[in-house]
Amino acid sequence: MPLPESFYVRSDVVKIAQQLLGKVLVTCIDNTYTAGIITETEAYAGVTDRASHAFGGRRTKRTETMYMQGGVAYVYLCYGLHCLFNVVTNKADIPHAVLIRSIEPLEGHDEMNQRLAQKKMKPGGKGPAKVSAALGISLGLDTAMLNSNSIRIEDHGIKIPAKNIIAAPRIGVDYAGADALLPYRFSVQGQYVQQVLFSKNSHSKSAKVSSSVYPSTPLRMTEA
Repeated sequence: MPLPESFYVRSDVVKIAQQLLGKVLVTCIDNTYTAGIITETEAYAGVTDRASHAFGGRRTKRTETMYMQGGVAYVYLCYGLHCLFNVVTNKADIPHAVLIRSIEPLEGHDEMNQRLAQKKMKPGGKGPAKVSAALGISLGLDTAMLNSNSIRIEDHGIKIPAKNIIAAPRIGVDYAGADALLPYRFSVQGQYVQQVLFSKNSHSKSAKVSSSVYPSTPLRMTEA
């Protein structure tokens, strides 16, 4: 089921970045359904964070989305080449956001690979540019509610134990001085992700054999 508004409007963007790990990012673009398990995120803490687009209260046409109430998509063009997808958090006028850096493809593998091939990218979902390319996320989804038909984040009951989460500095923010060293990047150990996928795929196959015995919800199918 989609994450509730209450998930996004909390004040601790670092905690939200950790808790987005294991959630499922879903898109339905041009009637093409794709989804991936979120496996890497970066937190950006707004006006006090030198790595944030909104540091110092900066407000531009691009960053205005960050000042919306949490629960919308912030999509921007990086170096004029790639769309990067972020999750806006906190209350309105507090510009916190979480960059989705990587996903593990879950549904619509062929469609994702075709999209990546069109952009001359290799298969997979590691890297924020590939996340957007694989899922068909474009600038047109900027400000989209994250419980809409086109894009949403769902909770499939995947819990990532703290021991399987790696915290590290964010990537590509050397300009941020001391803030560049903050451990605001979170990723799931690769082996654990594979275990989760194997478990979900096995359960899905069992459900197809006898849905009455094994009822289940069908699997559905970042710098800020």
